[in-house]
Amino acid sequence: MKAYHLAIVRPADSATQRTTQILSSESDVSSFSFFQRGSVEEFLEFFSVTVAERTQVGQRQAVEENDNFAYAYRSSPNLCAIVITDREYPSRVALGLAAKMIDEYTKVHDDRFIDAAQGKAGFAVLKEFIGKYQDPKQADSIMKLQQELDETKVVLHKTMESLLERGEKLDALVDRSNQLSSQSKMFYKTAKKTNSCCIVM
Repeated sequence: MKAYHLAIVRPADSATQRTTQILSSESDVSSFSFFQRGSVEEFLEFFSVTVAERTQVGQRQAVEENDNFAYAYRSSPNLCAIVITDREYPSRVALGLAAKMIDEYTKVHDDRFIDAAQGKAGFAVLKEFIGKYQDPKQADSIMKLQQELDETKVVLHKTMESLLERGEKLDALVDRSNQLSSQSKMFYKTAKKTNSCCIVM
């Protein structure tokens, strides 16, 4: 599971003839070779812009391209968050991250800043998120809880299996003790009969 790219995009507006602009982005292309990284980053930015332009206001969507997914959330006409991941990355976590990116960005930047932005600006929260969300189980509390439940389930199954094995062993012991008890009773009766012919004084 890998998150490759996070971007905050201001989609094009035909009324003001404003073009689509990436306001801030952060990438983790460390899994690619050094010589491919520049091309990969260009593709990620192109993919982000393309998906943002095709996402309606209020819409959350996932767009597949080869083995990658772009998750988009467009909260307003001026703002769209894009999260690009590999195929295995959980969609719920990616879309939750997109919503969180919008929330954090709008806390710091108002509509005037977004409208007037002419280029890409750094946004430290994206750098933090790209690192934190590489392991979605640690970043998402529900996934973390699900993992803990799965681990508990495994432990319970092992405990139940050992109890069943112990129970089977106990059953075998009880059967043996019943057999032993029957044999003991027979031995006692036989011994009593044998000893009854002779009286010891």
